[in-house]
Amino acid sequence: MDEPASAPPGVVRPTGWRPRFHYELIACGLGGHELLGMDVARVRPEDALVVREPGDGLRWHRCLRCDAWIPLAPPRGPVTEHLPDRASIRLPLRGRPLRDRYVLRLIALDRLLHFVVLGALAVAVFLFAAERPVLSAEFSRVLDDLQGGVGGPNGLAGNGLVHELRRAFEASSFTLHLVGLVLAGYAVLEGVEAVGLWLGKRWAEYLTFVATSLLLIPEVYELTGRISAPKIITLVINLAVVGYLLYAKRLFGLRGGGGAEARARERDTGWQALERSLPQ
Repeated sequence: MDEPASAPPGVVRPTGWRPRFHYELIACGLGGHELLGMDVARVRPEDALVVREPGDGLRWHRCLRCDAWIPLAPPRGPVTEHLPDRASIRLPLRGRPLRDRYVLRLIALDRLLHFVVLGALAVAVFLFAAERPVLSAEFSRVLDDLQGGVGGPNGLAGNGLVHELRRAFEASSFTLHLVGLVLAGYAVLEGVEAVGLWLGKRWAEYLTFVATSLLLIPEVYELTGRISAPKIITLVINLAVVGYLLYAKRLFGLRGGGGAEARARERDTGWQALERSLPQ
């Protein structure tokens, strides 16, 4: 049995094994309730949607996010006479838009991690390119000592790490700087994605979808060689990101596109949503 659209969050218990995440309750638990009328001198009949004063000495304030009714004493020093008009009140996110914000910010944190790692790698490459003459002599000395201890000059010829280090020292300065620039550019891209997704920008959703889709090509190609758990996990995460952005966020006109997304947002977070879930 599905939860009715008008039921407040947490009222209907989930059935089956899959849990139901009530993001409104999570948000209120972390940041507190969104209440109106705590500083007004008078509660009017037209304010009954969000605050009521039944005459028992308490005011009942309705949370604009999770629909909980909170009893509070009237203010001793009211700031305003009554609530402002609805057009002046900014309603918090609830319903699917609130869920989308949590999911997008989770993706943003993943992109932020990529930004930090790639940025650190870019700095390391540039530093290595600048200090390579000094590091090269030390690397050769250490390598000679290691090779002598394992059976002669060719004792480490097949070692993967040593082989990659040798290639790095033999690479041209142009190649190293090119690699550093690519890493830095990719880090900037991930940083822009992270900021845009955190702020819930539509352009960031498209940018993340295109960038992640392009990355799927080399990721799938790598699995044709040596398969490892990190590669599979990375591929699954990126596939989930692409699928979520394409389907849930209605990119490229899918499921009605941006217009349908805006209407769903208004339906789930506007005053109509509060009116639908108001107890009669």
